Amino acid sequence: MTGLCDGRVVVVTGAGRGIGREYALELARQGAMVVVNDLGSEPDGTGSSDGVAGEVVDEIRAMGGEAVANGADVSDWDAAQGMIQQAIDTFGRLDVLINNAGILRDRMLVNMSEEEWDLVTKVHLKGTFAPARHAAAYWRAQSKEQGGPVDARIINTTSVSGIFGNPGQTNYGAAKAGIAGFTVIAARELERYGITVNAISPGALTRLTENLNPDREEPAEGEFNPGAPENIAPVAVWLASTESREVTGRVFIVSGGTVSVGEGWRRGPTATKEARWDPTELGEVIPGLVEKAEPNSHMGS
Repeated sequence: MTGLCDGRVVVVTGAGRGIGREYALELARQGAMVVVNDLGSEPDGTGSSDGVAGEVVDEIRAMGGEAVANGADVSDWDAAQGMIQQAIDTFGRLDVLINNAGILRDRMLVNMSEEEWDLVTKVHLKGTFAPARHAAAYWRAQSKEQGGPVDARIINTTSVSGIFGNPGQTNYGAAKAGIAGFTVIAARELERYGITVNAISPGALTRLTENLNPDREEPAEGEFNPGAPENIAPVAVWLASTESREVTGRVFIVSGGTVSVGEGWRRGPTATKEARWDPTELGEVIPGLVEKAEPNSHMGS
């Protein structure tokens, strides 16, 4: 199979279902060799099953592609390292890491338990950090060995819940905002080695999101479905390709047929004095700054 990612070796985490599954399948259609990672847990992170990753591998092989399954917990340091090593041992190298695995434990802040906070931030934040750390170390060593940059990619998964905010998801939103920040910083650190780091904020109906809007209208048979998870895959595939080598440190907001570049926090209205502010002065300063500032973006904007 040949295509935009011909010969690229890609690890996709959380690739047994939903968006990750569509990533793995489209990457294979475009010629990539894929490590399909999935712990096989429920949406809240409970349980596990080796079968879901294997089913995607079977689909890829049936279409003539190359893939292997991996059941690692991406938030486990040693297991994440083993996943990266599996790609290298199986296919001879690694070119792309897509961090997509995630869970939900939604709860309003006043009711959220410590366990719900810890588990969600662990899977999303540490589950992005650990694979990225091991992959980046491998590529840095490669860069030093060959005396020049590699052509590698890290593609993370953030969310509009993190970059815009969504009530009931302080754990998930904080983790996803952290991933957006991680993406920008890692891109600056790793650019010298030829490693780009970008993130996708996907909007699609999956096991994690299908219950958020139960009254939505379903498209008629044969009509374009803007909520289909396969709509996100083209952006991930392009970012995984060699064509994207000049793009790094960006967050892409993708849903249906829409692709936007997230512009992030920027310094707005400002007041400056050549001395430390007295707290009593600020009542006449801060409200005026807020009045001049653009309102925060929100999930519907």
